Amino acid sequence: MKDVLKKFLKYVSFDTQSDENSSSFPSTEKQKKFAEYLASELRQAGASDVYFDDEKCYVYAVIPANDGGKNSKTLGFISHMDTSPDVSGMNVKPRIIEKYDGNDIVLNEEKNIVLHTEKYPEIKSYTGQTIVVTDGTTLLGADDKAGVAEIMQMAEYLLSHPEVKHGRIAVAFTPDEELGKGVDYFDMQRFGADFAYTVDGGAIGELEYENFNAASAKLSFYGVNVHPGEAKNKMKNAALIAMEFNSMLPVEQKPQFTCGYEGFFHLCEISGDVESAVMEYIIRDHDLDKFSEKKELIRKTADFINLKYGEGTVTAEITDSYFNMCDKICPEYMFLIENAEKYMRELGVEPHILPIRGGTDGARLSFMGLPCPNICTGGHNFHGRYEYVCVESMEKITELLVKLAQG
Repeated sequence: MKDVLKKFLKYVSFDTQSDENSSSFPSTEKQKKFAEYLASELRQAGASDVYFDDEKCYVYAVIPANDGGKNSKTLGFISHMDTSPDVSGMNVKPRIIEKYDGNDIVLNEEKNIVLHTEKYPEIKSYTGQTIVVTDGTTLLGADDKAGVAEIMQMAEYLLSHPEVKHGRIAVAFTPDEELGKGVDYFDMQRFGADFAYTVDGGAIGELEYENFNAASAKLSFYGVNVHPGEAKNKMKNAALIAMEFNSMLPVEQKPQFTCGYEGFFHLCEISGDVESAVMEYIIRDHDLDKFSEKKELIRKTADFINLKYGEGTVTAEITDSYFNMCDKICPEYMFLIENAEKYMRELGVEPHILPIRGGTDGARLSFMGLPCPNICTGGHNFHGRYEYVCVESMEKITELLVKLAQG
């Protein structure tokens, strides 16, 4: 499993940032270069049915069963190839720190960029181990190239060790996950799995089968502009009404005041003037009833504003994004969680089952008919310049994938 680091370092050399302002799919052509490389590597390793969708940028492959038909089901593993648009992923310069000493890490002396243990105390748990960091000018790309490397290393190991018996294993790599579009064109039939794992989590031991129910809300406000000198009983200030609307939502249900299973309303963007204003929210909750109540509160608040200022003052557009995959995994597919827990403990890893305060490709896939919980990659501080990954964690996770494949 030692080659997983070598693969990871190669993969982060590809710039695969997705672009939230793009109208194409995939959102960036550069993702295709990485996809083509992975397909080639899978062919060289001896995988079957390797397919690179050069239009939509998906990679599919199969590791054929060698257990004589003992296991009739197909298990899948999925990771995404794109990196976050939040911080540059161009010219990533990873640095390997062997036997980390537990102290602050100067990522870039010239720019005075330091990974402070006071701010990121969890890094101290990797004292004595090998970690990979950035030079402070880009993200690292462990989200999700650590997952890609772990799946690729698992595939290579199984294909080169026929004595390790397993059922049919499906592998897929997706684009544009960071934009929430990773499975928009996913070919379920070509993938051909009965159930799967996304390998897209964080610290070693993380295991996730619950995520937020999610929706977006767009509030459009319409006002009347009159010279302020003669505005009495005439002006209707859309920007102020938008602010009033926001003030009517529960203060304690903002992201900065919530954790665990607690949901929230998050105002992502606001723009406007006297005549018109727009506010865009995301709505999140693990509990479906509370999620529905949050959406209803948006509607009722809009109705109140229209009653107060006149019909047509505000319109509310609410769009569901994804739902809690727990509803599709429990109880029939809980063996996926139980198996992962069991094999983690066999490897000396303590499982940490956490609710995802977000979503994954696996959430959407679960509602498309492919139960798909999420497991760890070994990375931390995703989407930023302080991102890092522990090499020993990546090796352990690769071993975990091999055990899961053996089933």
